[in-house]
Amino acid sequence: MTRLVKRAKRKDADAFTELMESQMQNMYKVARSILSRDEDVADAISDTILVCWEKIDTLKKNRFFRTWMTRILINKCNDILRAGQRTVFTDEPLEIEYMENEFLNLEWKEMLQSLDEKYRIVLLLYYGEGFSIKEIAQILELTESAIKSRLSRGREQVKQEYNAGGICHEKS
Repeated sequence: MTRLVKRAKRKDADAFTELMESQMQNMYKVARSILSRDEDVADAISDTILVCWEKIDTLKKNRFFRTWMTRILINKCNDILRAGQRTVFTDEPLEIEYMENEFLNLEWKEMLQSLDEKYRIVLLLYYGEGFSIKEIAQILELTESAIKSRLSRGREQVKQEYNAGGICHEKS
């Protein structure tokens, strides 16, 4: 990925396209954990891609591209939430190729949606995207202890939701 970032910084459109395509599924999962409407998710992703193209030369360390891009995406999602932005329909819909995997099955998606946003995004970044606590702290601009606390509380909320749904039964 570092090689693609270097080429993209030199405004190599093919390298940038390949780089963004490699991150599409990750971007979708993060945006979908914050936004409920597919149209808003598509808007956040397309806005993120545009900002990344325009500002990639400001990225100081190439190895942090994914962290940098995810921070931009989260900001775009939050902008959409704040603005209550609605979709402008065009003749050509934006298609996002997304293959379901075991982690994001319907039950897990519903569970994530039931959590407070501050816990949902941390759990998704940690478990779904594989970011470290340190990286999540950088992305969300919080302390590592705050991330650890949110992970712990998020896990507790998941446990409570899971038990409340009658899915998990303890043996007597």
